[in-house]
Amino acid sequence: MASATLSAPVSKPANSRKGMPKWVWALPPVAVLALVFLYPLALVVQQSVQPDTGGTSLEPYADVFASSAFREALGTTVWLALGATVGCLVLGFALALVIAFVPFPGGKAVAKFIDVFLSFPSFLITLALLFVYGSVGMANGLWADVTGAASGPFQFLTTPWGVLLAEITYFTPFVMRPLLAAFSQIETAQLEVASSLGAKPARIVRQVILPEALPAFAAGGSLVLVMCLNEFGIVLFTGAKGVTTLPMLVYSKATLESDYPGACVVAVVNVLISVGLYGLYRVVSRRAGA
Repeated sequence: MASATLSAPVSKPANSRKGMPKWVWALPPVAVLALVFLYPLALVVQQSVQPDTGGTSLEPYADVFASSAFREALGTTVWLALGATVGCLVLGFALALVIAFVPFPGGKAVAKFIDVFLSFPSFLITLALLFVYGSVGMANGLWADVTGAASGPFQFLTTPWGVLLAEITYFTPFVMRPLLAAFSQIETAQLEVASSLGAKPARIVRQVILPEALPAFAAGGSLVLVMCLNEFGIVLFTGAKGVTTLPMLVYSKATLESDYPGACVVAVVNVLISVGLYGLYRVVSRRAGA
């Protein structure tokens, strides 16, 4: 009787508490995201359709799209972003190849420095270029000391080419980091076999290394493209007065012209371009992975 009592299964109370639904745990991060990101973005969109004359209309969009300043800023933003992306991809791929596959003293230190470089603010790199190539920078000062000229020949930092150089200098490590991670996954045996079969270095890079690095190549390039489209500090600190990008146009309309609806319109356009490019990248990467 006692053994039968001990072996009997213990029944659970009918009114036992059930676990909380999984969607409840998603509420806190969604609430934080809505508060710090979606709500300010909604205010920007709302302001973009509220002209100073009152009411709600698309008049601010019509005024901005009809202005030559917006069209020039859009063109400048696109070509600078594309040029900087191409430059970063070419330079970053070449430097990553050297660091990953060419043994030299200090190679590991250089790879670690790239991680530190990613934390630098963009204006710091721009200031460093100004100290070297600015109107009163080291290069112009050395030229004046040697030749006796009143000024040096390096005056390109205040031009679009100076902005392009600064963006390539700053954003190249953002391409190198994923490439170095991809290169570390390539087995050296593949390279040794290809080399023993008579393949030259250029062919090894083209047929062995590059296919393995294409996802990282695309990820780094898309990241640089989006960041260049939204870059503000580099253009501002170079002092390139003739270079107006979409972020600079937002700044000038909001602070100099007090045209807040117009500034919000440009900001909305900038956000849509960035999100569209990111969506295109996701589609292409998904198809490439399939």
